[in-house]
Amino acid sequence: MPDYTIEREITANRFQAVCGVDEAGRGPLAGPVCAAAVILPLNLQIEGLNDSKKLTEKKREELFSIITEKAITYGIAFATVAEIEEHNILNATFLAMNRALEQLNPAADFALIDGNRTPKGIQIPSKTVVKGDSLSCSIAAASILAKVSRDRMMEKYDEMYPQYGFKKHKGYGTKAHYEAILQDGILPIHRRSFLKNLDEHR
Repeated sequence: MPDYTIEREITANRFQAVCGVDEAGRGPLAGPVCAAAVILPLNLQIEGLNDSKKLTEKKREELFSIITEKAITYGIAFATVAEIEEHNILNATFLAMNRALEQLNPAADFALIDGNRTPKGIQIPSKTVVKGDSLSCSIAAASILAKVSRDRMMEKYDEMYPQYGFKKHKGYGTKAHYEAILQDGILPIHRRSFLKNLDEHR
């Protein structure tokens, strides 16, 4: 389970406000990519906090409420489908991460980033942490905020385009999703660069 070991190592030096940063939605065929940044009190124990991918939807929703209530500060931001197409998914993810960081008030002075790539344009010192959402409470909290926020947006798209099944697959490339695209066409919320192999699913 994640803990505050990495955060405490950082704050033992000259840094005081360490945030965790993570994203959700790099892989789907549709919808924006979402990122979140969170500063938690280092004595805060949140029961069940873990990598969002290891939790049920119900548990993520529960933890979302606790995190947003008890965090010192948090930011949640998106990069649009147009930005994904213009900049590519990696750079669009960095855009979303930087936007989430900019929302923090008070600002963070150090960022723990899930993964192995430092976001381009980040304005504060940072450290990448591979599988950080399983190691750091701050990154795990960010992963939950990003995942729940993006899922909620995909549920809104489900209301707009019910035949595509976004509530169920959240835009990922399931068989049912590909079948819906082939039957009903490509939507404005689809990432066209992700659909280059669409014909293979006919």
